[in-house]
Amino acid sequence: MSTSNTRLQHPKGARSTQHRAPSVRHRARSTEHGAPNAALARHLDSLYREYNREESASDPVHLVRPYSRPDDREIAGFCAAALAFGRVASVINSITTLLAIMGPSPAAYVRRFDPAAAHPELRAMVHRWTRGVDLVALVWILRQMLDTHGSIEAFFAEGYSTDHEDVGPALDSFSSRALSLDLRTAYGRVPRRAGVCYFFPRPSAGSACKRLNLFLRWMVRHDEIDLGVWSRIPASKLVVPLDTHIIRLGSCLRLTHYRSPGWRMAAEITSALRALDPVDPVRFDFSLCHVGMMGACGFGRAQGDAQCPLRGQCRPRVRSSSSRSPLRR
Repeated sequence: MSTSNTRLQHPKGARSTQHRAPSVRHRARSTEHGAPNAALARHLDSLYREYNREESASDPVHLVRPYSRPDDREIAGFCAAALAFGRVASVINSITTLLAIMGPSPAAYVRRFDPAAAHPELRAMVHRWTRGVDLVALVWILRQMLDTHGSIEAFFAEGYSTDHEDVGPALDSFSSRALSLDLRTAYGRVPRRAGVCYFFPRPSAGSACKRLNLFLRWMVRHDEIDLGVWSRIPASKLVVPLDTHIIRLGSCLRLTHYRSPGWRMAAEITSALRALDPVDPVRFDFSLCHVGMMGACGFGRAQGDAQCPLRGQCRPRVRSSSSRSPLRR
């Protein structure tokens, strides 16, 4: 489940939508002959097939799937991904509470939402450092997106170009334009660092945009796990949601040379996966994440690759006792 804490930078307010995500010269995992690693591709394909089952979804997406209408799935999905940070139990509880407040049709709730109304249940919510008023501001932003564009997809697609290597520039545009919408009606006096900004990070600020990438995965991809609500963004342009498990697996499989989490690491891991599957590189995210969740990855741990289903493809970097520096006495 992609709910592990990842260092995300807060946007510092609305800026020009002309910002571009930082470019990265990606180094895809390859064999000594320079071709994509066929053995790794086979292992990842096998892992994908094993976990591509609806019942295996230890992921907030299972709270979104019960909605049948695409517009409800889009709104519920955005809210669920937005709250996907912190401990798993806390995440599930907060998402469940918010969706219960929204009622049987989250999209209808957003379309009729009045930010000036009392909304006592919504304002009483707290999720880690996110306050109820921040959720009021979030729902108000979503309503403004629906009022002007009809859907979150249409609002997002306004900043997307087929010329882009990935969704990075579109995410920059999306978050900048979202935070340029009216916030005063929700906050009254808008704080210098309004809590709603945490829901709209930007690649150009270095953020991995984990939760936005998670939302995009749910909306764009379509299999037993992901919902495939959108049609205007190709799966080939998605970027992996960079959580603790993907960071660990990406390092162990040598999919990235970066050590600090952020957009560059997420883009490089995705680029390596794109070399294995150019059409749908992010399909490996869910299964890789679960290898980490079940404690099978031995990267930097004494267990090494003893329990890893990708054994033989990874480098867990286990140090032997003989290689350690002698203790000072």
